[in-house]
Amino acid sequence: MSILLEKNKKVLIQGITGREGRARTKLMLDIGTKVVAGVTPGQGGVEVLGVPVYDTVTEAVIINGSIDVTVVFVPAPLVKNAVIEAFASGIKLAVIVPDRVPVYDVMAISRAAEKYGAWFTGPNTLGIMSPGIGILGMIGGNAASVRKWFKSGPVGITSRSGGLTTSTAYYLNKAGIGQSTIVHVGGDSLIGLPHPEIVKLFQEDEDTKLIVLLGEIGGSQEEEVAELLASGKVTKPIVAYVGGRGAKEGTQFSHAGAIIEGNRGTYQGKVDSLRAAGAVVVDDISEIAGEVKKILDKLRIPYVR
Repeated sequence: MSILLEKNKKVLIQGITGREGRARTKLMLDIGTKVVAGVTPGQGGVEVLGVPVYDTVTEAVIINGSIDVTVVFVPAPLVKNAVIEAFASGIKLAVIVPDRVPVYDVMAISRAAEKYGAWFTGPNTLGIMSPGIGILGMIGGNAASVRKWFKSGPVGITSRSGGLTTSTAYYLNKAGIGQSTIVHVGGDSLIGLPHPEIVKLFQEDEDTKLIVLLGEIGGSQEEEVAELLASGKVTKPIVAYVGGRGAKEGTQFSHAGAIIEGNRGTYQGKVDSLRAAGAVVVDDISEIAGEVKKILDKLRIPYVR
């Protein structure tokens, strides 16, 4: 299994006719993601890479039947209306790629998600990948590199950093260790599915045997994961890395979701809470693969499926 993405899930691309939407649709199709429709208002009736384009999400759903996921590539000011339209049309998961989506718009999306029983990742996310199943978004860059480097296996990755997401997956795969699902939760201060929610999904996933958590300064996501681990709600081993060790109070590190305010969200606080709860915390991402190998070997878990 995997989390959030399964082989038979039907995917819609909002903003499919734009440069980014078109390029990432090609990646998703090449990897086997079941992209059934695209939406760009005013462009209904054309095709992009063989995918039919509609003016509205409602029209796409009426013609194609229920759709499971939307991947959003529209400009930031248009994201709120696009995602709420998708939720109102019955889509239960939105992957919001654009950054700089206004915070109040994300709050409105969050309220809509609760109203319609839906989830979203991002904003400011590279997306989701389940090797051997598909991609939602833009993880991996191109199909050739994905096929070469990404293997299916027992490790689930949850990350706040786009760069760390791909580099850590690269190190693991180079060491022969595959992944169940890779999730970039998004780099903004307010996101749909933060670390704790992804970790809980990995806990319930029978194919995920170990969790790699890539954190950063700012916010409390990592401390909340530590609480889940300490309370026994999460029992699977966690190997973690926290970025921003040299940052001081008031520093913005990398993006809007990584700001230290007073004693909240500090590097040391996150590291201490994770270690106290039983997680293995490394000082450099290049150490992750070695620590993961030690745990998998101890538990006699194969590196790939």
